[in-house]
Amino acid sequence: MCVLALCGCAVPETVGRAQPAGPRVVFSDEFDGPAGGRPSAQWRFDTGGGGWGNNEWQVYTSDPANVSLDGAGHLAIVARGDADGSNITSARATTKAAVELTNGRAEARIALPAGVGLHAAFWLLGSDVDRVGWPAAGEIDVIETLNLADEYHTGVHAPRAGSPRGQEVSAAGPVPFPLAGEFRTYWVDKTPGRIVTGVDDVTLFSVTPADLAPESTWVFDAPFFLLLNLAVGGNWPGPPDATTPNPSRMLVDWVRATER
Repeated sequence: MCVLALCGCAVPETVGRAQPAGPRVVFSDEFDGPAGGRPSAQWRFDTGGGGWGNNEWQVYTSDPANVSLDGAGHLAIVARGDADGSNITSARATTKAAVELTNGRAEARIALPAGVGLHAAFWLLGSDVDRVGWPAAGEIDVIETLNLADEYHTGVHAPRAGSPRGQEVSAAGPVPFPLAGEFRTYWVDKTPGRIVTGVDDVTLFSVTPADLAPESTWVFDAPFFLLLNLAVGGNWPGPPDATTPNPSRMLVDWVRATER
């Protein structure tokens, strides 16, 4: 029985009024812990070589020498090789089957490496990639840098009928501040019918279904998981050389994901 309604009394502001729901944090990792420690259990590691579709040189491992906490509040993803530059190992960390984002924001504060032949990335893949394959699952590249990291690369890969590599819609160019060696916050806003990426308070890229070719399919409203990796060599960006730092480090201060 609603006494307030029967007596005609005024309803207090705190009664019967739904409060707007704000963003819900679905994942946050600050990478605190001792040097050499492992990141939280939500992170898994893709391992192996084989070029990863780009004729890359590195073999990905889960060895702490390639991926571990640095003891100063960072996750260190480290590419290293023998003294002659051979037998290169690195790491590719992923939240596959643990953390995914459908509608919301994913962001990471990263200090990117610089060096000839280095390819660092923060990106997302469609959670159904094992079932439908790539590019059918879709790919969102929040940030990729090549070589000296003097410009950004960001965009999406969508499935496209008749094309084994799908359609890439992307943007690239310089930004008015250094990317290499300085912590910047790279982010993606993922909402129905729109993907927007940026760094700090600068928007870099926006795409909607209208930007795709008629034979391409918008798949970006589905759940996606997060990836961080440091690749070496390959068709893009090309091989390392004697000037490439060995080891090379990609440092991640934190990663956060919020759902709307």
